[in-house]
Amino acid sequence: MKWMMLPLVLMLAACGLRPLYGTSEGAVSRAELSRVAVSAIDERSGWLLRNALVDRLGSSDEAPLYRLDIVIDDDITRFGIRGDAAATRERRTLRARYQLVDLSSGETVLDATAGFDAGIDITSSEYATVAAEQTASERLAQEVADDMVARIALYLSRSGQ
Repeated sequence: MKWMMLPLVLMLAACGLRPLYGTSEGAVSRAELSRVAVSAIDERSGWLLRNALVDRLGSSDEAPLYRLDIVIDDDITRFGIRGDAAATRERRTLRARYQLVDLSSGETVLDATAGFDAGIDITSSEYATVAAEQTASERLAQEVADDMVARIALYLSRSGQ
């Protein structure tokens, strides 16, 4: 069985894939990511997103090389209308337009958007619905932060920082 894996390993090594994080050539280290400063973001969802980004990027004692500016759009849309005109479902959407600014030149080096949606059931308990909305907001902030950090890491690996 082991001898059957050898061609697969050789093909994979020749495909040009390389790890994004780690210590290999072209990989982005935690120290590089920690040199990105995250600007303040408005609203509760912005606070959640900023905290998630700071957790993922880390912090450094060195001066930041980049600043991450973010504008969010947090929206709840009701649908699934019953006969009595009451909604039965909501879709919470968190979108973030972000710009990575090189602090040495002031140039925007990355301009992108990340966003995710979550479905929420509206129940007869208002407390349960509000709790579900808040939980969805927390999950969405985590998902958006993961996407943003992956794109920033990809930029840094390609730019050679």
